[in-house]
Amino acid sequence: MMNDRPARALIFDMDGTIVDNMRFHDDAWESWHLGHALPFDRATFAARTAGMAGNEIISAYFPKAAIAELDALSDAKEALYRQAYRPHVAPSPGFLDLIARAEAAGVPMAVGTAAPPANIEVVLDTLALRARFATIVAPSQGFRGKPHPDMFLAAAERMKVDPADCIVFEDAPLGVEAARRAGMRAVALLTMLGADGFAAYDNLIASVRDFTALDGLPALRFA
Repeated sequence: MMNDRPARALIFDMDGTIVDNMRFHDDAWESWHLGHALPFDRATFAARTAGMAGNEIISAYFPKAAIAELDALSDAKEALYRQAYRPHVAPSPGFLDLIARAEAAGVPMAVGTAAPPANIEVVLDTLALRARFATIVAPSQGFRGKPHPDMFLAAAERMKVDPADCIVFEDAPLGVEAARRAGMRAVALLTMLGADGFAAYDNLIASVRDFTALDGLPALRFA
């Protein structure tokens, strides 16, 4: 089966995937919305927006704002998040074991994240992970956020791997949709939503609470 074909490259979302941190983002977004007297629906916000760049999210509230103003508004929210999350950075269960297996098999890996550079530093540098990835792709490099497939396609190109041979790990529907548009298989991490939140995606090969539940998945045998 196509879904069982061993992966030749892995692409990881960061927030909610490499680390289980989305509640800290929710807290920061809630504070940001309150500070701007805007309504905030905590139950649905992350599922609707996770994977988009911050200025893309904020532009819906301030459609006439200049890019610099949108960036400043987004930076304020991200500063709230970093202050709260920095003391709690930890890899998702089973993540380090998976990437060690990939490394041993010579399977390259990438990060495709909507996070700004300072947030990437908080996670990847705190956990000393940066050097273990062949490339890191983010909107700060000029790419559109998810559900656009741009970041995942760029990661595959940089790793010199066909998109169909990549597996994307995501916690958000927009990310799984971006993988689908890129022609990539995906694994959903259920750190933010239940499995029913991903039921519509035919490129999904597994939905798991964390990486420890992926043992035995044929596509991750790296044969």
